[in-house]
Amino acid sequence: MQDLIHRVASMIGDAKKVVVFVGAGLSTESGIPDFRSPGGVWDRYDPEDFYFQNFVSNRYKREKYWEMATEMYDAMKDAKPNAGHRAVAELEKLGKLDCLITQNIDGLHFKAGNSENKVLELHGTAMHVACLDCRRRYERDPIQERITAGDKAPECESCGGLLKPATISFGQRMPERETAEAFRRSAGCDLFIVIGSSLVVYPAAQMPVVAKQSGAKLVIINRDETACDKRADVVIYGQAGTIMAAILNEVRNNLNRKG
Repeated sequence: MQDLIHRVASMIGDAKKVVVFVGAGLSTESGIPDFRSPGGVWDRYDPEDFYFQNFVSNRYKREKYWEMATEMYDAMKDAKPNAGHRAVAELEKLGKLDCLITQNIDGLHFKAGNSENKVLELHGTAMHVACLDCRRRYERDPIQERITAGDKAPECESCGGLLKPATISFGQRMPERETAEAFRRSAGCDLFIVIGSSLVVYPAAQMPVVAKQSGAKLVIINRDETACDKRADVVIYGQAGTIMAAILNEVRNNLNRKG
């Protein structure tokens, strides 16, 4: 594995535009459950209850949604960034990160030090709540306090519209700006690094393919195999945080030797 770490560090050193693509496999190393795994949230709730159209049309479904969303938020709100998050933040500090594309909704990249203008959240964020009518955004904790006090399906204080965590639900459209920008950055980078994603959720899983077809080198760091492994220049299996920390340590060593 050490040879692969050296190789990826050299690729980062040579690259002009690095795009990092992150999935749930990185957040699990911060203690956030993989909600799709056996015993996770989706084993205890019916996914049909959480389609966006049902949320909009049915108060009972909204109450069930907020019950599930509260359980997920409770697992996220106090989580701390791990070595992988810190390594991606370090890439930005070194001037190597063109952008970070994340499927995660936990906000840990910001806690690690990445700046907002470098992060594209494809599935939104659980750290805020949005009104579906007037688009007002709220911090999450005050809304959770309302739910704890008995408001099982909170509404907007400004317009009375429906409040929903600022995440993308089943049946809800992907955010147009973030999705378009993510594809544009993928096509324009010279190194695309996948961290902790199984690459099965589309359209996001198409982004490493777009990068590779546009001439970028592709690195995949994940616990298990992915559908894109055969396209990749380097694949490293293992704990994403530990591997990324080792890669960034080697990047810093290379920079020190040069400079």
